[in-house]
Amino acid sequence: MMVKIRGIEFESNTENSMGLEFYNLSHRFGYQCPNWPYFRDVQIERMHYMAKSGVLSQTMTHTMHVTTHIDAPAHVVQGTPFIDEVPLPHFFGTGLVVSIPKKKWEQITADDLEKACGHAIRKGDVLIINTGWHKEYEDGDYFPYCPGLVSSAAEWMIEKGVKVVGHDTQANDHPLATAIGPHRNGPLLPHLAKEYLEWSGGIAWDEAFPEWEPVHNLLFKNGILGIENVGGDLDAVSGKRCTFAFFPWNWDRGDGCIIRLVAMIDKGQNYRIEAGEAF
Repeated sequence: MMVKIRGIEFESNTENSMGLEFYNLSHRFGYQCPNWPYFRDVQIERMHYMAKSGVLSQTMTHTMHVTTHIDAPAHVVQGTPFIDEVPLPHFFGTGLVVSIPKKKWEQITADDLEKACGHAIRKGDVLIINTGWHKEYEDGDYFPYCPGLVSSAAEWMIEKGVKVVGHDTQANDHPLATAIGPHRNGPLLPHLAKEYLEWSGGIAWDEAFPEWEPVHNLLFKNGILGIENVGGDLDAVSGKRCTFAFFPWNWDRGDGCIIRLVAMIDKGQNYRIEAGEAF
């Protein structure tokens, strides 16, 4: 099936000559896209445009930890690989998209993962977690009130041999285990202390989350990378086994990279990876 975009025909995502179905699992990137609380806004300038130069050319200033992106271990753990040092197979593979519905500040635990996919997970899988929070992806409450992974979930992934984990939340950790809460150069949002105390029924946020980014540290020290802010067509592939591709830039000493996370399904099982034979 062909689709026409601005007068040009392209093969569609789900009906094409390869027989593969492609699903975008990335949020948009661009002007005024949602940003973590202490990052500068994305800046995009047209250096050349049609009336001026007959071509369109734009320059951008932004962090790599905006929209859907993958962290390099070196983002948090000193002495670990930068994004260009991670072997290419780490950015491609098969795995699961699991539904684990969560609300404001709820934790994603090992028990949640075991119930959702313990029977189906395989060593070397890519694991994508759909909490439903991607529907809240906007400039505002998405970041401070996200549900989040906790240490038991990271330990479960290490035990199972997961290769990469992606999730539709703001970071590889619960937001209150980051600088949004009482850690490192935080709290970025100090008013949350009182709100969490009331929400939790009297537990202080530093008591509930005493460690700084424990999931980041556990995953990265064990060679498991994390994809943050997954979105797009996530609901369409939840509960399915897919093939995923999410290659970053070949960025020297990069701390992470914005990616286009794509899930692929081959219903006919007719497509192939080439054998590298001479032609």
